[in-house]
Amino acid sequence: KIKQYFQGRSVEFILKLDYNVATQFQREVWSVARTIPAGQTRPDGGVAECLGDPESKRAVGQALNANPLPLVVPCHRVVAANGRLGGFGGGVELKTKLLKLEGAILA
Repeated sequence: KIKQYFQGRSVEFILKLDYNVATQFQREVWSVARTIPAGQTRPDGGVAECLGDPESKRAVGQALNANPLPLVVPCHRVVAANGRLGGFGGGVELKTKLLKLEGAILA
């Protein structure tokens, strides 16, 4: 499936993940990130709002940075409130490539 993903095909990674190494907050953030469809982005504040705490944007970013499986938990689809790409554990260049591969429209 990873090969298909990098060929630009639409792939859904369905895996049973062991989140025991993560905090409850990280698990919640990662669950929200998994709902963002390929080709779309959500602001970090939007993820925070989904969790019921709009003030937790920075904590959302930290939780996403701790994500060990960025293709399965697509943290690259979360952007800053101003539309800028913001941080990404794999670097902004890789984040840009992944979003373009998925067909996201970047500002």
